[in-house]
Amino acid sequence: MNKVWEPRYDVTANLPEELPDLAGRLEISLFLAGLLWKRGIRGLEKMSLFLDPGLRYLPPLGDWPGLLETAAFLGKNVLDGKKLVVWGDYDVDGITSAVLVADFFRQHGFSVRTHIPNRLSDGYGLNNQDLETLAAERTDLLLTVDCGISDLAEVKRAKELGLTVIVSDHHLPGPELPEADRICAPTVGECPCPHLAGVGVAFMLMAGVNQFFAGQGLPKIDIRLLLDLVALGTLADVSDLSGINRILVKNGLLVLAEARRPGIAALKASCNKAVNAALTAEQIVFNLTPRINAAGRMGNSQTALNLLLTRDRDEAGACAHTLEQLNSARRSEEDNITQEAREQGLRYVHSGSMGLVLYHPDWHSGIIGIVASRMVDEFKRPTVVLCDNQGKIKGSGRSVEGFDLHASLQRHSDLLLGYGGHKMAAGLSISRENLELFRERFDLTVRQSLGSRAAPSKIKIDGELSMEETIDLTLLKELEMLQPFGSGNETPVFVSPPLYVREVRKCGQCLFILDVVDKASGLSAKAKIWRSKSDQPAYSKGRMVRLAYSPGIDRYNGPDNVELQVKDWVIEE
Repeated sequence: MNKVWEPRYDVTANLPEELPDLAGRLEISLFLAGLLWKRGIRGLEKMSLFLDPGLRYLPPLGDWPGLLETAAFLGKNVLDGKKLVVWGDYDVDGITSAVLVADFFRQHGFSVRTHIPNRLSDGYGLNNQDLETLAAERTDLLLTVDCGISDLAEVKRAKELGLTVIVSDHHLPGPELPEADRICAPTVGECPCPHLAGVGVAFMLMAGVNQFFAGQGLPKIDIRLLLDLVALGTLADVSDLSGINRILVKNGLLVLAEARRPGIAALKASCNKAVNAALTAEQIVFNLTPRINAAGRMGNSQTALNLLLTRDRDEAGACAHTLEQLNSARRSEEDNITQEAREQGLRYVHSGSMGLVLYHPDWHSGIIGIVASRMVDEFKRPTVVLCDNQGKIKGSGRSVEGFDLHASLQRHSDLLLGYGGHKMAAGLSISRENLELFRERFDLTVRQSLGSRAAPSKIKIDGELSMEETIDLTLLKELEMLQPFGSGNETPVFVSPPLYVREVRKCGQCLFILDVVDKASGLSAKAKIWRSKSDQPAYSKGRMVRLAYSPGIDRYNGPDNVELQVKDWVIEE
């Protein structure tokens, strides 16, 4: 593994004299108060908000530019009897956004139709064929969620067909905005949280509609119960978990733990989790969201939609079972494509390429996004993975820190049929005759931005922990107060003292469990190493190592046990 270990913050900075007082007033340890301060969360008010991010801290709806006006426009159209269709995306963020809106209006007594395009045949965003079908079915009102901001031609066509169009999206817009009746997007103008996920935008918009309905004499629904969907979509979209997103996700995890939604209960059961289990963000990202995502990736988004919408437990169980099968098929296909993409990537890396554009006509269009992430993990270069789809070449790209993928695609838009996304992830389509030129220009753009050598993998270190501290359950429970962990709020990583490896066990294909002991104190612990590409951990048996790890509590089976999630290790000579 052998990554570069870097301090997360300035190790020479002195902690303030008032820190013990802050810790006492917050009723936390000096250790936790110091960790918060080092991470830039300073002062009583900010520390208190971070540790207790209640919904009362959400900014007023009026602080979101245009939100109340858009909510009133949408609400009035629904009250006037307009036939509403909610058009979502086929990933978790898009599906949860569509479910959230449909569930909101259902609780208010309005019937709403949801439409999720087929990833394999329709692609991302709006398409004219389905728009014409909706218009022929006398649809009056179209609300996009997690899409639409880049669909200029399609929104124009929808307007020509007589639809009233409201765009709700969080993706970066192009140079022009669509000619929709209303646009609700945190990426357009100043707003309290520009990094909301699509489902976060949908939630805030529905909160506005809830307020509008109340002003019209309708009872408010308890919109907090929709936060389970917000947590799912936000975590799946790898959105920044600071500020408002932290408030939404932290409270959403509480709703997820209750599993009031039959589909959530069934999904937990399919992952061998207790129905009322309080799951961490990491458990959701590695267990729940891949199963929902598998539906869209394999061209069967309706199953995931039905899972989250149904009120029938038997139907939810059947949907969860289908998703389990789809996810298994997805994993098998992913392994095959990853191997082929890796072979291509190695050839380009050996020839000196910095921006990778990998292509095979037969790769599965629903899986290439995951494969692109795998290639970035391995080669540390911005990567676009492409395949044939509906007569053109379609791709998904992933980036590395310091390279704006969306801006790069915008720079080469003359070669593309379409594109959209974020700085770190984007999708595109391209004609075959432009593929090689795009490959050359993309590589050149990456070189100009990052240089000619890939940066080594880095791990941000929060400090050192003794073995006594590592196995202290009180300290570990305090660290859990920092959850949810993810982008913008990374899991704390510490460095161990030299440890002796007494035993190494391999469990399955990608897990090693090390039995390590601190000879100075005699204290021992279990350390887990995931996703190893070789048997390298086995070579550490009988040797001294230092670990970069995240300590945690394993509550899976029986009493609480300490476990060390290893990020990297070095052999002590």
